[in-house]
Amino acid sequence: MPSLFASYLRVYEPLTAFDRERQEYWRRYVKEGRAVAPAEGPGRQRATVLEALGAGWTRLPELPDEAYVLESDETLLICPWNLRVRVAEAALTARDGVPGVLADAFVPPLFAGLARSVIEDWRNGSRVLERGLPRVHEQVATWGVPLRWFVFVDLSERELTLRPERRVLRYRTEISKARRRAHRAHSVLRRSLGDAPITAAVEETARWLEEFHPRSVVELDYGGLVNLLSDDSLNADDSPGLVAAGLAAVGRGEADSATSAYERLVERWRAVQLLERCN
Repeated sequence: MPSLFASYLRVYEPLTAFDRERQEYWRRYVKEGRAVAPAEGPGRQRATVLEALGAGWTRLPELPDEAYVLESDETLLICPWNLRVRVAEAALTARDGVPGVLADAFVPPLFAGLARSVIEDWRNGSRVLERGLPRVHEQVATWGVPLRWFVFVDLSERELTLRPERRVLRYRTEISKARRRAHRAHSVLRRSLGDAPITAAVEETARWLEEFHPRSVVELDYGGLVNLLSDDSLNADDSPGLVAAGLAAVGRGEADSATSAYERLVERWRAVQLLERCN
């Protein structure tokens, strides 16, 4: 199945972040060679979910425990998919702000009720006592990369591969660095812009990062978006650098420089977002 036109922000946690049962499960999972590569994961996730849901969306079945895996310095790092919970959250989000008739057409009331039960059990049930507070390890954005995600990485952390059989653009960084950058950016934005939407967005994602083990790794993956961009565009992409320059200008009170960086970013990613309407 081809890659989806989406980008991903992922957190990989060390095995010590999981309870003993999960540690044993993930060790077996890796030893048996079951781990899925990030390039194949989105298509596999979509196929698994659609097959499990069946026609009519009348049930929310158990979904397999899958994950992306990194091996760093002989340490296993795991990014679980948490598919059942993510499907439940997506179903409830799809109903938000939509007239009842349309909401029921997209997400039937029975399915919405099941989704709420899944979320409540996941966050408030006995599982919390056994395994601690649950964490969703992957965020997904379609037809672009949210500008706030670039706050957490540095241009020097870019990994670019442009082979015909494997096109990848991603950034990986230690979560401690991502957190520092997030808090610094939030401080600058709060001081300069107040409670603007971008300030709230950076704060929300910064809080999400705080949920994970301090030895985790953060990954910003362009995913299937690389198939919408030329080699020259990918080589020239400096979005994290533009975000850093824009934040620095905001902090210095240089409105023109900040606006210039922002406009370049918006122009670059608007071109990708407009492709959604070309079908």
